[in-house]
Amino acid sequence: MITDIENLDSTTKTRLLEHLFGFVSDERKARFYEIISLRTRHIIIILEDIYQPHNASAVLRTCDCFGLQDIHIIENRNKYEVNPDVALGSAKWLTLFKYNKTASNTSSCIMPLKEKGYRIVATTPHTDDFTPDNLPLGSRFALLFGTELNGLSEEAIGLADQFIKIPMFGFTESLNISVSAAIFLHTLMNRLRKSSVHWALNEQEKTDVLLHWASNSIRKPDIIIRDFLKKNPE
Repeated sequence: MITDIENLDSTTKTRLLEHLFGFVSDERKARFYEIISLRTRHIIIILEDIYQPHNASAVLRTCDCFGLQDIHIIENRNKYEVNPDVALGSAKWLTLFKYNKTASNTSSCIMPLKEKGYRIVATTPHTDDFTPDNLPLGSRFALLFGTELNGLSEEAIGLADQFIKIPMFGFTESLNISVSAAIFLHTLMNRLRKSSVHWALNEQEKTDVLLHWASNSIRKPDIIIRDFLKKNPE
């Protein structure tokens, strides 16, 4: 999707969405509206330095299935590439943010999210703060996952506001990251949807996401969008 879309005013975005929907089937539009009503940014995911692409791609698929929209990917040592055989197209329905341009990509990701009011909830088996059954849901939060081998970095742990773990009763102390994400999100999203917390996207967020989905559903969207904006300046 053309980056400049983000800077358009709300009226122009709405008109552009109507224009793009002219290239989308009625069945797909109906599906978009059904799914967008169930999407959330109340919970987001941060992946720090995941080095096994199939596991990270499985997390993307899980996020889409449970209705999360935003995934933040920190690339300090490991570059993440979507594995299409595992993600099964889920990446194009999600909003992905990558951090790989600074000496401290972890803080470059986490600090702006804190400023937006997100609690940073680090997933680790080594603390006793919360489990998926009792983590407070009232304010927005980010679930922070680390590498499969070493877990989260010391920097990430130091920036966390809270910690969460899955209770386990065997000799092995940790689960595969994609399995962990599925367990966390299954419980947390079930609790969230049954709660009185306002977890759904607001109207502007819905428009922005629908623009993203529509752009990913048509051929040559950049040309269509540029032509629309040329004929319909703000």
